[in-house]
Amino acid sequence: MASQIVEQSRQLFVEVVQPILDARFPEVAAETAFGLFGYGSEALGLDDEHSRDHQFGLRIDALMPERLFQAQAEELREVVSRALPEMFLGMALREGHVAGAGLAPDSLEGFMQRTIGLPGVPETLAEWLSIAEEEVTHVTNGWVWRDDSGRFTEIRRAFADYWPEPVRMRRLAHWCRYFSGMGVYALQRALLRDDHYYANVTASRSIRWAVQMAFMLERRFYPYDKWIMHRFRDLPTMWPKMGHLVEAAVWPGTMPAEQLRFLEEISDILDAELVDQGLIASHPKFARSPTSGYRVLEHAYAELLRQCPEEIRTVVPEWDQVQLETFHSGWVAGLPVAEWDAILNLEPTSAQST
Repeated sequence: MASQIVEQSRQLFVEVVQPILDARFPEVAAETAFGLFGYGSEALGLDDEHSRDHQFGLRIDALMPERLFQAQAEELREVVSRALPEMFLGMALREGHVAGAGLAPDSLEGFMQRTIGLPGVPETLAEWLSIAEEEVTHVTNGWVWRDDSGRFTEIRRAFADYWPEPVRMRRLAHWCRYFSGMGVYALQRALLRDDHYYANVTASRSIRWAVQMAFMLERRFYPYDKWIMHRFRDLPTMWPKMGHLVEAAVWPGTMPAEQLRFLEEISDILDAELVDQGLIASHPKFARSPTSGYRVLEHAYAELLRQCPEEIRTVVPEWDQVQLETFHSGWVAGLPVAEWDAILNLEPTSAQST
């Protein structure tokens, strides 16, 4: 659902910016996608009072071909900025990761490259596997108000049906391996050794992997972690099946030994869903090992791998936000430290150094 900031940003575009574009920059208007999308909680429709303390305000995202961006972006920013008010409908204009307050022109190819590591839609299964799932939400989220050329809309449409099925299977295989081998099994061993640090770390990441797999089984891209539980509750199949177990596992005071019991129940639920979807064959119930725990999803891992095309069986899916962090590191390195501190809401409490 669009929030107030989205609707007010759209009004700013329609009433102030679009007339300037049509009159002064007709080529830009014809070849650029305008809307509110990409980075930020508001692009997910999930901004709240806690997410508005930095880089928040009215925004118009604008993605144009690289050649047009290089030729006209600077002039476009200058002309539009002179016409923009400091406030519109009582809201300030946003300055974000790319230059421009209110209107943020950007290269379509550049946006895609720093978001998914590719200038456009992946062309091979290996390229699909090189994309971190959280990053896809930055391509598909938000609202496009105008896209005369249809380029960005076509890219978004390419991701609308989730990963190609061989890619989904390879990703599920990898998550099964980690949830079971680096999760349930590792947690069992940590408990046997009274390794409380490893038990707590392993339990937490296992719960995370389980929820991410729920999204994969629903064929929905999961968002980054701070919003994943919110979106998990929207899953029509997997939330009713395992949501109560996840909530119990993360409830304050739940100890790793009890979390292991919940994770083993979740293992059976995920395994059954893989069978129901025809991704793995039906199999007998397996016994739990007192030393290795319940590694049923590593059985699924082997089956899924064998069904993947040979060309991607040994391709490890990307599962961290490498592309975004590459861009972010360069962006932060180019900022004055005082400006970065202000974005972080870091204010000195005294003149004394720490």
